[in-house]
Amino acid sequence: PSKHMLAVTSETSPLAKSDSYLTAIFMDDYIGGRYSSVSGVGGAILSLAFGPEVFAQLLDGAAEEDKLAANKNIFQNPDMLDALIGIYERNVQGYPATAVLPYSQALSRFPAHLQQCDMESNGKTVNRFGEPGTNGQHSFYQLLHQGSDIVPLQFIGFRNSQLGVDVDIENSTSQQKLCANVAAQIVAFACGKKDDNLNKNFKGHRPSSIITGDKLTPASLGALLAHFENKIMFQGFVWNLN
Repeated sequence: PSKHMLAVTSETSPLAKSDSYLTAIFMDDYIGGRYSSVSGVGGAILSLAFGPEVFAQLLDGAAEEDKLAANKNIFQNPDMLDALIGIYERNVQGYPATAVLPYSQALSRFPAHLQQCDMESNGKTVNRFGEPGTNGQHSFYQLLHQGSDIVPLQFIGFRNSQLGVDVDIENSTSQQKLCANVAAQIVAFACGKKDDNLNKNFKGHRPSSIITGDKLTPASLGALLAHFENKIMFQGFVWNLN
């Protein structure tokens, strides 16, 4: 039979020396599955699916974010700052969960990735959940606005559509409307809205943060991945979790 298989494994694995595949791509033993998207595992799959150039752009974006994570000035280190916000919300304010809400359908599975990454790395001290904001507004946003438990929110939004084309509706594009929607949600969560109809009455004082980008690209996705991985790492240091 012709060879058409790749193996991604450690050099010490029994798979490392086999004649049944084209080549073996080696990865370090200490890389866990939750951090494998930029290792040989992610590299092989993403390069086959999208081309090695796209994977290289993802790595470049992650590398640029990692440089920011090494900055000793906290206010110029977004990964550390985000980690400290989460620690304050969890340990000082006692909020048990965080909702991640990307306003981009292309990031529909990103909260699920973060949930697995966070829970497997830092245990059950922090719960995460989320959905794309456009879907979430029709499902669990009422819980976030009006529920008795306050859930800190993390929004992710982009100024321009990753598709490069946009629909103009009533003097603004669909992407501009999406951005306006994010801003309106943040204001509503923070400031609330009084209404005699209790179904429309929002108390406000719900904390949130937002990560904004120009456009969702392989590089900006790599930066997002690295941001949250570094955030989880910093929180693990503070909570003394290995």
